[in-house]
Parts: sequence; structure tokens; C-alpha cells
Amino acid sequence: MANNNYVCTITPEQAEELREILTGQGWEFSALPYARFKAAKDRTTIAAYESGKLVVQGKGTEEFVLYTLEPQILHTWGFGYDSNNEPAAAAEPEIITPHGGIDESGKGDFFGPLVIAGVCVDEKTGPALRELGVCDSKLIHSSAKIAKLADGIRSIAAGAYSSVMLMPETYNRLYSQIGNLNRLLAWGHARIIENLLEQTPACPRMLSDKFGSEHLIRNALMSRGKQIILDQETKAERDVAVAAASILARDGFLRGMKKLDELCQCELPRGAGPQVKVIGSELVRKHGREILSKCAKLHFKTASEL
Repeated sequence: MANNNYVCTITPEQAEELREILTGQGWEFSALPYARFKAAKDRTTIAAYESGKLVVQGKGTEEFVLYTLEPQILHTWGFGYDSNNEPAAAAEPEIITPHGGIDESGKGDFFGPLVIAGVCVDEKTGPALRELGVCDSKLIHSSAKIAKLADGIRSIAAGAYSSVMLMPETYNRLYSQIGNLNRLLAWGHARIIENLLEQTPACPRMLSDKFGSEHLIRNALMSRGKQIILDQETKAERDVAVAAASILARDGFLRGMKKLDELCQCELPRGAGPQVKVIGSELVRKHGREILSKCAKLHFKTASEL
């Protein structure tokens, strides 16, 4: 049964950082006696008291604690709950065994590159990455914070990380040869696994988010990679290695987008929403249809519509 009540203590600095995050996520604020703030969203409420006490209540409590409060504010992971629904402060620390994690960024964006990254962690670097604040990149809405965390990951995991950036022209060429996004992702994941194994041959296991049949990756692996334990899980970004990989991939995507913004002389929108068609139409009118092959993924339906 989901826990709908969570209580912990935070510092004034953490309270202000939390306020900034909640503001960015669209929470509604209101006054509350003896509190720094009260915020509500989707039948979940958060009260940050002047005493330092933080109370989270409502149906979204567990999701908020696991995916926002712990990784971004408390820098802890996997808090349990005691019989009073209070955080188990004496919970055992997360045990991290040597393994690698892989993730990608940009596959759902019409404009921009596809970036696939991987990170290997062990019993020392894994906890260090957690202490740094590494979590799923989708929970981080600041480009500056992504860049800062990416620098920290590269420092902590020195010699045990790899990334592949497929800018649109390369991406479109490979897609036309492979003909399927899941097979293209499998090819990229396989290249990252091979790179990581060259750097850390003793790494016994690789983990990635589930996007297709495991055999797609196995078929793309070379002899060294075929010997490794390969796991795919839903919401794999909860794992520290996958979370670190997601941040490196997002950092690469944002850097790639910056180059394309300069090429197109405008700020290209993320995703594949209505604004993408607006900007795409302007680009085609200004530069001709060939500009799309340089800045966009041509197999998207949007490309043929433009």
C-alpha cells in the first residue's frame, strides 16, 4: 500500500532550494502559520515549517519523495518507512555493486541529436555519485545543473564512462540503413557497452531502461560484450549508474542543440509539439527543405508534413 505521509527535517537552505524546484514544477503556494511555505499539486501537499520540519501528504507522497525530495534535496536514496509512516532514519545505506548503466537522450525530440551514454560504478564511485546528487535527468529542469553534474560525473567516474552523439545528418544516414529506431538504439547501446568494457574489463553487468527486446542489443554486441550480463528494466533511471548515464546523455544533447541553434540562427524547440511545426515551417521557408536533414530526425511524421 502506498505511503501517503512523510516527515523529515531540512535546513533553511534546503527549504529554499525545494521552493525553487516546486515553483518550476507548477505547485501552488499558500500561507500557513509557522511555516516557510505550503504548496499543493494533484492532491498532494507539502508544508515546510520554520522549525525545519517538512511534511508531505497525499496520494503523490511516495512518488515525490522517491523522485524529487530524496535525489535533489536530501541526497539520500531508498528511505524506508517505519510503523508511524515516518522516514526510517536508520535505514541501511544503498549497497552498490560494480555494474554499468546506459541511457539515451533525444530520441523523442524532432530537432537535435540522439545521445547515448554509459557509466560504470563500483562500491566507491556509486555512493560518491549519489552524494553529488545524481538522479534521473528528467527530474532536473536546469541546464546549468545538468552541466555541473555532468562535470562531476566525469571527474568521479574518470576512465569509466562513454558517450556517442549522433547529430542529425549522421542519425538520418544510420536510420536509413537500419530502418528501425529500436535497432538503432540497440546499435548505440552495444557501442557504449563495448567502450565501457574496454575501459573496465571486470565490469560484470550492464543495465539499461527497457526499450525493446534484449536480443536486439545482444545481436549488435561484438565478442567481448556477448559475455556480459545484460539487464533491461522499466524505470531503470533509479539505478545510480543509469541515472549518471542519463545526465551525461542529456548534457550531450543540450550541447548538440546549442550547435544546431547557431546553425539555424534560432532557438529550436524540444520535443515534437505544435511549436516544432511552427519553427520547422519557418526554417524550410528560409533555408529550403534540405535544412531539415541537418537539424532534425527525418523519419518523424513531422518531417513529411513540413
